[in-house]
Amino acid sequence: MRIATAAYLSLFCALLPFAANAQQTADKWITAWAASVQGPYPVGNSILQPDLRRVFPTPEAGAKDQSFRLIAGPDVWGREARIRLSNAFGTKPVTFDGVYIGLQLGSSAVAAGTNQPVTFGGLASVMVEPGQSVWSDAVALPFVTDAGPLGLQGRKLAVSFHVAGESGPMTWHAKGLNTSYLSAPGAGAHGAEEDEAPFPFSTTSWYFLDALDMKMAPGTQLIAAFGDSLTDGTGSTLNGDDRWPDVLSRRLHAKFGGKFAVVNAGIGGNLITGPAEYSPQMPYPGGPAALQRLDRDVLSLSGVSSVIWFEGINDFSKNGNISVEDAKKALADGVAAIRKRVPGVRVIGATITTAFGNIGPAHGFAEQDTKRQALNEFIRGSGLFNGVIDFDKATANRETGELQAEFVPDSTMGGPGDKLHPNRLGYLAMGLAIDLNLFGTPPS
Repeated sequence: MRIATAAYLSLFCALLPFAANAQQTADKWITAWAASVQGPYPVGNSILQPDLRRVFPTPEAGAKDQSFRLIAGPDVWGREARIRLSNAFGTKPVTFDGVYIGLQLGSSAVAAGTNQPVTFGGLASVMVEPGQSVWSDAVALPFVTDAGPLGLQGRKLAVSFHVAGESGPMTWHAKGLNTSYLSAPGAGAHGAEEDEAPFPFSTTSWYFLDALDMKMAPGTQLIAAFGDSLTDGTGSTLNGDDRWPDVLSRRLHAKFGGKFAVVNAGIGGNLITGPAEYSPQMPYPGGPAALQRLDRDVLSLSGVSSVIWFEGINDFSKNGNISVEDAKKALADGVAAIRKRVPGVRVIGATITTAFGNIGPAHGFAEQDTKRQALNEFIRGSGLFNGVIDFDKATANRETGELQAEFVPDSTMGGPGDKLHPNRLGYLAMGLAIDLNLFGTPPS
Protein backbone atom coordinates (compact mmCIF):
# COMPACT_ATOMS: atom_id res chain seq x y z
CA MET A 1 0.00 0.00 0.00
CA ARG A 2 2.81 2.36 0.83
CA ILE A 3 4.52 1.53 -2.48
CA ALA A 4 1.29 2.23 -4.39
CA THR A 5 0.82 5.51 -2.54
CA ALA A 6 4.39 6.57 -3.24
CA ALA A 7 3.97 5.69 -6.90
CA TYR A 8 0.74 7.69 -7.05
CA LEU A 9 2.35 10.70 -5.44
CA SER A 10 5.26 10.47 -7.84
CA LEU A 11 2.91 10.37 -10.82
CA PHE A 12 0.85 13.27 -9.39
CA CYS A 13 3.95 15.43 -8.97
CA ALA A 14 5.09 14.57 -12.47
CA LEU A 15 1.76 15.74 -13.87
CA LEU A 16 1.74 19.04 -12.00
CA PRO A 17 3.65 20.95 -14.71
CA PHE A 18 1.21 19.68 -17.32
CA ALA A 19 -1.75 20.82 -15.20
CA ALA A 20 -0.17 24.23 -14.77
CA ASN A 21 0.42 24.49 -18.50
CA ALA A 22 -3.18 23.48 -19.19
CA GLN A 23 -4.41 26.22 -16.84
CA GLN A 24 -2.16 28.76 -18.51
CA THR A 25 -3.44 27.70 -21.93
CA ALA A 26 -7.02 28.04 -20.73
CA ASP A 27 -6.46 31.65 -19.69
CA LYS A 28 -6.86 34.30 -22.36
CA TRP A 29 -5.88 37.87 -23.10
CA ILE A 30 -8.45 40.52 -22.20
CA THR A 31 -7.93 44.20 -22.93
CA ALA A 32 -8.04 45.86 -19.51
CA TRP A 33 -7.35 49.45 -20.61
CA ALA A 34 -7.54 51.28 -23.93
CA ALA A 35 -7.16 54.78 -25.33
CA SER A 36 -8.28 55.25 -28.92
CA VAL A 37 -5.58 57.05 -30.89
CA GLN A 38 -6.92 59.96 -32.88
CA GLY A 39 -4.19 61.63 -34.83
CA PRO A 40 -0.88 63.44 -34.72
CA TYR A 41 -0.18 65.66 -31.70
CA PRO A 42 -1.40 68.38 -31.12
CA VAL A 43 -4.52 67.89 -33.29
CA GLY A 44 -7.39 67.01 -30.94
CA ASN A 45 -9.50 68.22 -28.05
CA SER A 46 -7.35 67.96 -24.95
CA ILE A 47 -8.58 69.39 -21.64
CA LEU A 48 -6.56 71.00 -18.82
CA GLN A 49 -3.37 70.41 -20.79
CA PRO A 50 -0.23 71.98 -19.30
CA ASP A 51 1.99 74.11 -21.54
CA LEU A 52 4.07 71.53 -23.44
CA ARG A 53 6.16 73.85 -25.58
CA ARG A 54 9.33 73.00 -23.63
CA VAL A 55 8.59 69.29 -23.87
CA PHE A 56 7.66 69.09 -27.56
CA PRO A 57 9.06 72.26 -29.14
CA THR A 58 7.85 71.41 -32.65
CA PRO A 59 4.97 69.01 -33.39
CA GLU A 60 6.64 68.01 -36.66
CA ALA A 61 9.67 66.71 -34.77
CA GLY A 62 7.61 65.17 -31.96
CA ALA A 63 9.53 63.48 -29.17
CA LYS A 64 13.33 63.56 -29.26
CA ASP A 65 15.46 61.22 -27.13
CA GLN A 66 13.05 61.47 -24.22
CA SER A 67 11.05 59.26 -21.89
CA PHE A 68 7.35 58.92 -21.21
CA ARG A 69 5.69 57.59 -18.05
CA LEU A 70 2.04 57.07 -18.91
CA ILE A 71 -0.44 56.27 -16.15
CA ALA A 72 -3.13 53.74 -17.04
CA GLY A 73 -5.74 52.12 -14.80
CA PRO A 74 -6.50 48.49 -15.74
CA ASP A 75 -10.11 47.54 -15.19
CA VAL A 76 -9.10 44.01 -14.16
CA TRP A 77 -5.76 42.61 -13.03
CA GLY A 78 -3.92 39.47 -14.08
CA ARG A 79 -0.47 38.09 -13.36
CA GLU A 80 0.69 38.70 -16.90
CA ALA A 81 0.28 41.79 -19.06
CA ARG A 82 1.21 43.05 -22.49
CA ILE A 83 1.02 46.49 -24.10
CA ARG A 84 0.34 47.81 -27.60
CA LEU A 85 2.33 50.72 -28.98
CA SER A 86 0.88 52.55 -31.97
CA ASN A 87 2.39 54.66 -34.72
CA ALA A 88 -0.93 54.80 -36.55
CA PHE A 89 -0.63 58.48 -37.46
CA GLY A 90 3.13 58.83 -37.69
CA THR A 91 5.02 59.64 -40.86
CA LYS A 92 8.32 57.95 -39.98
CA PRO A 93 9.39 54.83 -38.07
CA VAL A 94 9.57 55.25 -34.28
CA THR A 95 12.01 53.25 -32.16
CA PHE A 96 11.00 52.49 -28.58
CA ASP A 97 13.39 51.11 -25.97
CA GLY A 98 13.76 51.19 -22.21
CA VAL A 99 10.16 49.96 -21.88
CA TYR A 100 8.95 49.13 -18.36
CA ILE A 101 5.69 48.51 -16.56
CA GLY A 102 5.19 48.88 -12.81
CA LEU A 103 2.71 49.82 -10.12
CA GLN A 104 2.24 53.57 -9.74
CA LEU A 105 3.12 54.77 -6.24
CA GLY A 106 2.02 58.36 -6.75
CA SER A 107 2.75 61.11 -9.25
CA SER A 108 5.45 59.73 -11.57
CA ALA A 109 7.00 57.46 -8.92
CA VAL A 110 6.79 53.67 -9.25
CA ALA A 111 6.31 51.41 -6.22
CA ALA A 112 9.62 49.93 -5.16
CA GLY A 113 10.39 46.55 -6.69
CA THR A 114 7.46 46.49 -9.11
CA ASN A 115 9.04 47.93 -12.28
CA GLN A 116 9.34 45.14 -14.87
CA PRO A 117 11.16 45.27 -18.23
CA VAL A 118 9.05 44.79 -21.36
CA THR A 119 10.35 43.10 -24.49
CA PHE A 120 9.19 42.70 -28.09
CA GLY A 121 10.02 39.38 -29.71
CA GLY A 122 12.57 38.90 -26.94
CA LEU A 123 14.30 42.21 -27.71
CA ALA A 124 14.54 45.30 -25.51
CA SER A 125 13.67 47.66 -28.38
CA VAL A 126 11.24 47.75 -31.27
CA MET A 127 10.81 49.91 -34.35
CA VAL A 128 7.20 50.61 -35.37
CA GLU A 129 6.58 51.65 -38.96
CA PRO A 130 4.14 54.46 -39.87
CA GLY A 131 0.55 53.27 -39.79
CA GLN A 132 1.42 50.21 -37.71
CA SER A 133 1.21 49.05 -34.10
CA VAL A 134 2.95 46.28 -32.16
CA TRP A 135 2.11 44.12 -29.14
CA SER A 136 4.80 43.43 -26.59
CA ASP A 137 5.71 40.04 -25.22
CA ALA A 138 3.91 38.90 -22.09
CA VAL A 139 5.45 40.34 -18.92
CA ALA A 140 4.94 38.81 -15.48
CA LEU A 141 3.55 41.09 -12.76
CA PRO A 142 4.74 39.50 -9.51
CA PHE A 143 3.08 42.23 -7.44
CA VAL A 144 -0.37 40.99 -8.53
CA THR A 145 -1.28 38.66 -5.68
CA ASP A 146 -3.79 35.91 -5.05
CA ALA A 147 -6.47 38.51 -4.28
CA GLY A 148 -7.82 37.94 -7.78
CA PRO A 149 -8.73 40.24 -10.70
CA LEU A 150 -9.96 43.01 -8.38
CA GLY A 151 -7.15 42.76 -5.85
CA LEU A 152 -5.60 46.03 -7.04
CA GLN A 153 -8.86 47.70 -8.03
CA GLY A 154 -8.41 51.46 -8.19
CA ARG A 155 -4.61 51.26 -8.50
CA LYS A 156 -2.84 52.21 -11.71
CA LEU A 157 0.11 51.11 -13.77
CA ALA A 158 3.01 53.26 -14.88
CA VAL A 159 4.03 52.35 -18.44
CA SER A 160 7.39 53.89 -19.26
CA PHE A 161 9.29 53.99 -22.53
CA HIS A 162 12.01 55.94 -24.31
CA VAL A 163 11.75 57.32 -27.84
CA ALA A 164 15.15 56.86 -29.43
CA GLY A 165 16.05 59.67 -31.78
CA GLU A 166 13.25 61.80 -33.18
CA SER A 167 9.74 60.39 -33.51
CA GLY A 168 8.20 62.79 -36.00
CA PRO A 169 4.43 63.41 -35.60
CA MET A 170 3.24 61.60 -32.48
CA THR A 171 0.21 59.33 -32.41
CA TRP A 172 -1.82 60.28 -29.34
CA HIS A 173 -5.13 60.33 -27.47
CA ALA A 174 -5.77 63.96 -26.56
CA LYS A 175 -8.41 63.86 -23.83
CA GLY A 176 -6.94 61.52 -21.24
CA LEU A 177 -8.41 63.38 -18.24
CA ASN A 178 -5.65 61.55 -16.41
CA THR A 179 -2.25 62.90 -15.47
CA SER A 180 0.83 61.27 -17.02
CA TYR A 181 4.46 62.36 -17.03
CA LEU A 182 7.25 63.30 -19.45
CA SER A 183 10.96 63.97 -19.45
CA ALA A 184 12.67 66.82 -21.24
CA PRO A 185 13.90 66.42 -24.82
CA GLY A 186 17.35 64.90 -24.94
CA ALA A 187 17.04 63.45 -21.43
CA GLY A 188 17.55 59.86 -22.61
CA ALA A 189 16.10 56.60 -21.31
CA HIS A 190 14.75 56.62 -17.74
CA GLY A 191 12.00 53.99 -17.76
CA ALA A 192 13.93 51.69 -15.42
CA GLU A 193 14.09 54.31 -12.67
CA GLU A 194 11.44 54.17 -9.96
CA ASP A 195 11.72 57.72 -8.62
CA GLU A 196 9.94 60.75 -10.04
CA ALA A 197 12.94 63.01 -10.69
CA PRO A 198 13.41 62.06 -14.38
CA PHE A 199 9.80 63.01 -15.22
CA PRO A 200 9.32 66.68 -14.24
CA PHE A 201 6.63 67.53 -16.80
CA SER A 202 2.97 66.51 -16.75
CA THR A 203 0.38 65.97 -19.46
CA THR A 204 -3.32 65.07 -19.54
CA SER A 205 -2.98 62.95 -22.69
CA TRP A 206 -1.63 59.55 -23.72
CA TYR A 207 0.95 59.06 -26.45
CA PHE A 208 1.72 55.96 -28.56
CA LEU A 209 0.24 53.56 -25.96
CA ASP A 210 -3.28 52.54 -27.00
CA ALA A 211 -4.05 49.21 -25.30
CA LEU A 212 -3.03 47.07 -22.34
CA ASP A 213 -4.02 43.42 -21.95
CA MET A 214 -4.15 41.18 -18.90
CA LYS A 215 -4.09 37.38 -18.92
CA MET A 216 -7.45 36.47 -17.40
CA ALA A 217 -9.67 33.47 -16.68
CA PRO A 218 -11.39 32.11 -19.82
CA GLY A 219 -14.85 33.32 -18.82
CA THR A 220 -13.84 37.00 -18.55
CA GLN A 221 -15.83 39.24 -20.89
CA LEU A 222 -14.88 42.63 -22.35
CA ILE A 223 -17.31 45.51 -22.87
CA ALA A 224 -16.08 48.29 -25.16
CA ALA A 225 -17.71 51.73 -24.82
CA PHE A 226 -17.53 53.33 -28.28
CA GLY A 227 -18.35 56.97 -28.86
CA ASP A 228 -17.42 60.65 -28.79
CA SER A 229 -16.68 63.22 -26.06
CA LEU A 230 -19.67 62.05 -24.03
CA THR A 231 -17.85 58.74 -23.61
CA ASP A 232 -14.37 60.28 -23.53
CA GLY A 233 -15.56 62.19 -20.47
CA THR A 234 -15.72 65.92 -21.21
CA GLY A 235 -17.24 67.64 -18.17
CA SER A 236 -16.20 64.96 -15.66
CA THR A 237 -13.29 65.45 -13.26
CA LEU A 238 -9.54 65.25 -13.93
CA ASN A 239 -8.20 62.00 -12.43
CA GLY A 240 -11.67 61.29 -11.04
CA ASP A 241 -12.42 58.21 -13.16
CA ASP A 242 -16.07 59.20 -13.16
CA ARG A 243 -17.10 58.92 -16.80
CA TRP A 244 -20.16 56.75 -17.39
CA PRO A 245 -18.02 53.72 -18.46
CA ASP A 246 -16.19 54.01 -15.13
CA VAL A 247 -19.50 53.97 -13.26
CA LEU A 248 -20.63 50.94 -15.27
CA SER A 249 -17.36 49.16 -14.48
CA ARG A 250 -17.71 49.64 -10.74
CA ARG A 251 -21.32 48.41 -10.80
CA LEU A 252 -20.36 45.28 -12.75
CA HIS A 253 -17.46 44.55 -10.41
CA ALA A 254 -19.70 44.96 -7.37
CA LYS A 255 -22.14 42.40 -8.77
CA PHE A 256 -19.94 40.00 -10.74
CA GLY A 257 -16.42 40.51 -9.42
CA GLY A 258 -13.80 40.40 -12.14
CA LYS A 259 -15.88 38.57 -14.73
CA PHE A 260 -16.39 41.73 -16.81
CA ALA A 261 -13.91 44.37 -17.94
CA VAL A 262 -14.92 47.74 -19.41
CA VAL A 263 -12.70 49.88 -21.63
CA ASN A 264 -13.27 53.37 -23.04
CA ALA A 265 -13.02 53.81 -26.83
CA GLY A 266 -14.37 57.36 -26.93
CA ILE A 267 -12.78 60.26 -28.81
CA GLY A 268 -13.86 63.84 -28.18
CA GLY A 269 -15.35 65.39 -31.33
CA ASN A 270 -15.75 62.05 -33.12
CA LEU A 271 -18.38 61.57 -35.85
CA ILE A 272 -19.91 58.36 -37.14
CA THR A 273 -19.63 59.37 -40.80
CA GLY A 274 -16.90 61.98 -41.19
CA PRO A 275 -14.45 63.17 -42.20
CA ALA A 276 -14.49 61.34 -45.53
CA GLU A 277 -10.68 61.38 -45.60
CA TYR A 278 -8.27 61.23 -42.70
CA SER A 279 -4.49 61.13 -42.70
CA PRO A 280 -1.54 62.65 -40.81
CA GLN A 281 -1.51 65.31 -43.51
CA MET A 282 -5.29 65.85 -43.30
CA PRO A 283 -6.18 65.34 -39.61
CA TYR A 284 -9.41 66.25 -37.87
CA PRO A 285 -9.67 67.10 -34.14
CA GLY A 286 -12.27 64.38 -33.60
CA GLY A 287 -10.14 61.69 -35.18
CA PRO A 288 -11.12 59.35 -38.01
CA ALA A 289 -14.80 58.60 -38.53
CA ALA A 290 -16.22 55.91 -36.28
CA LEU A 291 -16.70 53.55 -39.21
CA GLN A 292 -13.05 54.05 -40.20
CA ARG A 293 -11.62 53.48 -36.72
CA LEU A 294 -13.95 50.71 -35.57
CA ASP A 295 -11.59 47.89 -36.46
CA ARG A 296 -8.51 49.32 -34.72
CA ASP A 297 -10.17 50.86 -31.69
CA VAL A 298 -12.72 48.16 -30.83
CA LEU A 299 -12.61 44.99 -32.90
CA SER A 300 -8.85 44.46 -32.58
CA LEU A 301 -9.05 44.55 -28.78
CA SER A 302 -8.74 41.23 -26.99
CA GLY A 303 -11.85 39.37 -25.86
CA VAL A 304 -14.60 41.78 -26.95
CA SER A 305 -18.01 40.34 -26.01
CA SER A 306 -20.17 43.51 -25.98
CA VAL A 307 -20.00 46.92 -27.65
CA ILE A 308 -21.97 49.93 -26.41
CA TRP A 309 -22.32 52.44 -29.26
CA PHE A 310 -23.20 55.95 -28.07
CA GLU A 311 -22.64 58.50 -30.81
CA GLY A 312 -24.35 60.85 -33.24
CA ILE A 313 -24.72 64.33 -31.77
CA ASN A 314 -21.68 65.59 -33.70
CA ASP A 315 -23.07 64.20 -36.95
CA PHE A 316 -26.10 66.46 -36.54
CA SER A 317 -24.02 69.49 -35.58
CA LYS A 318 -22.99 72.15 -38.07
CA ASN A 319 -19.69 70.28 -38.44
CA GLY A 320 -21.52 67.21 -39.74
CA ASN A 321 -25.16 68.04 -40.45
CA ILE A 322 -26.03 64.74 -42.13
CA SER A 323 -29.53 63.41 -42.65
CA VAL A 324 -31.25 61.05 -40.24
CA GLU A 325 -31.38 58.40 -42.98
CA ASP A 326 -27.62 58.63 -43.49
CA ALA A 327 -27.10 58.26 -39.74
CA LYS A 328 -29.36 55.19 -39.62
CA LYS A 329 -27.48 53.58 -42.51
CA ALA A 330 -24.11 54.31 -40.94
CA LEU A 331 -25.18 52.73 -37.65
CA ALA A 332 -26.55 49.68 -39.47
CA ASP A 333 -23.34 49.31 -41.48
CA GLY A 334 -21.25 49.58 -38.32
CA VAL A 335 -23.32 47.04 -36.41
CA ALA A 336 -23.08 44.62 -39.36
CA ALA A 337 -19.28 45.04 -39.40
CA ILE A 338 -19.06 44.36 -35.67
CA ARG A 339 -21.15 41.19 -35.91
CA LYS A 340 -19.23 39.93 -38.93
CA ARG A 341 -15.90 40.34 -37.18
CA VAL A 342 -16.98 39.08 -33.73
CA PRO A 343 -19.66 36.38 -34.01
CA GLY A 344 -21.96 36.28 -31.00
CA VAL A 345 -21.06 39.80 -29.86
CA ARG A 346 -23.76 41.86 -28.16
CA VAL A 347 -24.16 45.33 -29.70
CA ILE A 348 -25.96 47.74 -27.39
CA GLY A 349 -27.31 51.02 -28.75
CA ALA A 350 -27.44 54.12 -26.53
CA THR A 351 -29.80 57.01 -27.19
CA ILE A 352 -28.17 60.37 -27.87
CA THR A 353 -28.35 62.97 -25.14
CA THR A 354 -29.52 66.52 -25.78
CA ALA A 355 -27.42 69.50 -26.83
CA PHE A 356 -30.43 71.83 -26.90
CA GLY A 357 -29.58 75.25 -25.53
CA ASN A 358 -25.84 74.90 -26.13
CA ILE A 359 -24.41 78.34 -26.82
CA GLY A 360 -21.51 77.18 -29.02
CA PRO A 361 -21.46 77.70 -32.79
CA ALA A 362 -21.90 74.05 -33.74
CA HIS A 363 -24.61 72.73 -31.39
CA GLY A 364 -27.90 73.58 -29.79
CA PHE A 365 -30.13 74.50 -32.71
CA ALA A 366 -33.64 73.16 -33.28
CA GLU A 367 -32.90 71.11 -36.41
CA GLN A 368 -30.16 69.22 -34.61
CA ASP A 369 -32.52 68.30 -31.80
CA THR A 370 -35.24 67.17 -34.20
CA LYS A 371 -32.77 64.86 -35.94
CA ARG A 372 -31.45 63.60 -32.62
CA GLN A 373 -34.91 62.64 -31.45
CA ALA A 374 -35.67 60.87 -34.74
CA LEU A 375 -32.48 58.82 -34.50
CA ASN A 376 -33.27 57.97 -30.90
CA GLU A 377 -36.61 56.53 -31.95
CA PHE A 378 -34.74 54.38 -34.47
CA ILE A 379 -32.28 53.21 -31.81
CA ARG A 380 -35.13 52.33 -29.44
CA GLY A 381 -37.46 50.64 -31.90
CA SER A 382 -35.60 49.32 -34.96
CA GLY A 383 -34.45 46.02 -33.49
CA LEU A 384 -30.96 46.70 -34.85
CA PHE A 385 -29.36 46.32 -31.43
CA ASN A 386 -29.30 43.51 -28.90
CA GLY A 387 -30.43 46.01 -26.29
CA VAL A 388 -30.82 49.73 -25.67
CA ILE A 389 -29.54 52.11 -22.97
CA ASP A 390 -31.74 55.21 -22.75
CA PHE A 391 -29.23 57.90 -21.81
CA ASP A 392 -31.59 60.54 -23.19
CA LYS A 393 -34.31 59.58 -20.74
CA ALA A 394 -31.81 59.52 -17.86
CA THR A 395 -30.49 63.05 -18.45
CA ALA A 396 -33.06 65.25 -20.21
CA ASN A 397 -35.52 67.71 -18.72
CA ARG A 398 -38.74 66.77 -20.52
CA GLU A 399 -40.20 70.24 -20.18
CA THR A 400 -37.29 72.26 -21.59
CA GLY A 401 -35.59 69.67 -23.80
CA GLU A 402 -32.27 70.58 -22.22
CA LEU A 403 -30.05 68.65 -19.83
CA GLN A 404 -31.43 68.52 -16.31
CA ALA A 405 -30.15 71.63 -14.52
CA GLU A 406 -28.14 69.72 -11.92
CA PHE A 407 -26.17 67.99 -14.70
CA VAL A 408 -25.01 71.21 -16.40
CA PRO A 409 -22.21 72.81 -14.27
CA ASP A 410 -18.82 71.68 -15.58
CA SER A 411 -16.93 69.41 -13.15
CA THR A 412 -13.69 69.46 -15.17
CA MET A 413 -12.91 73.16 -15.34
CA GLY A 414 -15.71 74.66 -13.27
CA GLY A 415 -18.03 77.27 -14.69
CA PRO A 416 -21.61 77.10 -15.88
CA GLY A 417 -21.25 74.16 -18.29
CA ASP A 418 -22.21 73.99 -21.95
CA LYS A 419 -25.58 72.12 -21.85
CA LEU A 420 -24.03 69.41 -24.01
CA HIS A 421 -21.56 67.58 -21.78
CA PRO A 422 -22.91 66.44 -18.41
CA ASN A 423 -20.94 66.91 -15.24
CA ARG A 424 -19.86 64.24 -12.79
CA LEU A 425 -23.42 63.93 -11.47
CA GLY A 426 -24.77 63.53 -15.00
CA TYR A 427 -22.30 60.80 -15.87
CA LEU A 428 -23.24 59.05 -12.64
CA ALA A 429 -26.91 59.13 -13.67
CA MET A 430 -25.98 57.67 -17.05
CA GLY A 431 -23.92 54.88 -15.53
CA LEU A 432 -26.72 54.03 -13.09
CA ALA A 433 -29.27 53.92 -15.93
CA ILE A 434 -27.63 50.88 -17.55
CA ASP A 435 -29.36 47.54 -17.06
CA LEU A 436 -26.58 45.11 -16.15
CA ASN A 437 -28.58 42.24 -17.64
CA LEU A 438 -27.86 43.63 -21.12
CA PHE A 439 -24.47 41.92 -21.09
CA GLY A 440 -25.64 38.42 -20.34
CA THR A 441 -24.84 36.20 -17.41
CA PRO A 442 -21.12 35.50 -17.01
CA PRO A 443 -19.96 31.92 -16.45
CA SER A 444 -19.93 30.87 -12.81
